[in-house]
Amino acid sequence: HVQLVESGGDSVQPGGSLRLSCAVSGDTSGTVCMAWFRQFPGKWREGIAHLERDGNEAYADSVKGRVTISRDHSKNTLYLQMRNLQPEDTAMYYCAARPGPYCVGFEWGRYPYWGQGTQVTVS
Repeated sequence: HVQLVESGGDSVQPGGSLRLSCAVSGDTSGTVCMAWFRQFPGKWREGIAHLERDGNEAYADSVKGRVTISRDHSKNTLYLQMRNLQPEDTAMYYCAARPGPYCVGFEWGRYPYWGQGTQVTVS
């Protein structure tokens, strides 16, 4: 199975930037889709961005233009670079993975592997 561990969450002021990291371990031979989600208190988690092994990216309208998803295969790490953060970005951020030849969008129920989450607070 696959293990995911997020880090990099912090408290920042409006307009600030953060880079979240997701360390990937375990059997990843069949995992070709990686994604970032976030969850507001009392709400369902929503997709932010996903990335396929060939480099294809997709972003949610809510964050388009302010975030960049990337990976470093040599370090087995997925990243989410966030800029111009605003108070409404305050949430728990999660890394997710899905096996298969391609990503399936932001349907969180179709991603079987998840990290524990890392908190981002903008105030």
